Amino acid sequence: MFKSDRTFRVWRYGIGHSQLLLRAVPDSENPACLDLRFEGVSAMQLVQQYKTIELWFTSGAEAEEILGFSGISPSGRELHLPVVLRSRSGSGFVLCRSVTAERGGEDPVGSDPRREDPSVIWSSRPRS
Repeated sequence: MFKSDRTFRVWRYGIGHSQLLLRAVPDSENPACLDLRFEGVSAMQLVQQYKTIELWFTSGAEAEEILGFSGISPSGRELHLPVVLRSRSGSGFVLCRSVTAERGGEDPVGSDPRREDPSVIWSSRPRS
């Protein structure tokens, strides 16, 4: 569903709001951050970085395994996206309520891209 040749790192996880941020920092070819923001995170299994990342929505046995791992009741499962992350450097998954790719600012450390008017380049939520 989403693919990028950039390298993303686990940047921030806020347990209070169940938000996960993976960030690709600016480099010589890309002057702005590229963020993958997962909201309503119920479960995740991650590696430290993802080189040439691909995000896939999974179904069938793989989705059931992720949903079972999370402990979410069957009635709450339709509200979540089981997202598989694959890359040259590792794989993982995130079970969330939404995922958004945003092009943000040029400062990878001190800035919050939401304050710099990020541009959403891709987004998905479960169909309900």
